[in-house]
Amino acid sequence: MSDKNMQDRAAGAIMGAFIGDALGLGPHWYYDLTELRHDYGDWITDYTDPKPARYHAGLKAGQLSQAGFILKLMVQSLVERGGYETEDFCRRMDEILFPLLDGTPVNGPGSYTSQSIRETWRRRVQQKLRWGQTGGHADTTEAAERTLAIAVRYACRPDKLAAAITDNTILTQSDEMVVAMTVAYGAVLGLLIQGHVLDTDLSGKLMNLVKSGALPFHAVTGDNLQPPRPGDPDPPRAGHFASPDALLTPSYMAAAAVDPDIRIEPAWKVSVVYGMPCAIYHLLPAAYYLAARFHDDFESAVLHAINGGGQNLSRAILTGALVGAQTGLSGIPQRLLDGLDDSATLGKLATELAAMANSA
Repeated sequence: MSDKNMQDRAAGAIMGAFIGDALGLGPHWYYDLTELRHDYGDWITDYTDPKPARYHAGLKAGQLSQAGFILKLMVQSLVERGGYETEDFCRRMDEILFPLLDGTPVNGPGSYTSQSIRETWRRRVQQKLRWGQTGGHADTTEAAERTLAIAVRYACRPDKLAAAITDNTILTQSDEMVVAMTVAYGAVLGLLIQGHVLDTDLSGKLMNLVKSGALPFHAVTGDNLQPPRPGDPDPPRAGHFASPDALLTPSYMAAAAVDPDIRIEPAWKVSVVYGMPCAIYHLLPAAYYLAARFHDDFESAVLHAINGGGQNLSRAILTGALVGAQTGLSGIPQRLLDGLDDSATLGKLATELAAMANSA
């Protein structure tokens, strides 16, 4: 694959995430789909204003939520420092984000602060703990939503990708399962930016990276998940996640997307199948499914993510990055770029980060 194609995919991943975030701003967190349809019609097709007295009230169509605000901080840090530096990212959180928060949910950029960020703010600002002692037990996708930019930067270096995403995730979320699933999502995104396909073979490629030592997952099975032979030693566990299951999930979702005996119709009902809540184990399967099913159709992927209700903003961020990495920036409809607030600035940042994607 040419550098040009890879940079297009890398920029598509970043802009896809920003677009997914902004699309979710208006209809965010409707768990009653009848209410969602009443407020926004049978099919949401574009950016929308949040309704009064709901999440993000007062913001306008096309603007970013706090997730997008933090993702922008991460991209700026990566671009300005040339790679991931924990100290620089933490400084930006301390100096730019945290002064805008007060520890309550309905506050801060985007008019809402998620659980893991509230918990981190309390530990860092109120309790004055050092970074590294700030992670809580939220089982959500806030870390995945910002570290996807790290996956873009280190798309060709899965070892650096995994180390940097782990380091950043534990700043706000310390549960090992959440960290493992976040790293796995980043590893998937990295392969897509390289040009691999989100299909039934992708998990095998991820497992090969485990076998080579590039991804820190414990795996006792052999090739093609064959059982170990008598006398085989137990692989070392130090520094490794407990199991590779988070790496196997994407190909199962991809298989479901192409199996003629498995139909989720319309595709937005993926939110019902895998669950509408905020936990990472609900959101990643849905994002993988939509990104595999609509691998060459960015608009359909993100709109089905949005129209499924529930935690649709996060679902759309994660789906948007995965599909944007497959279609490239050139495959994202111009109207979605034009309707995104401050699109020129975000696009410049995405292009600058994309230019680093194939470097060490």
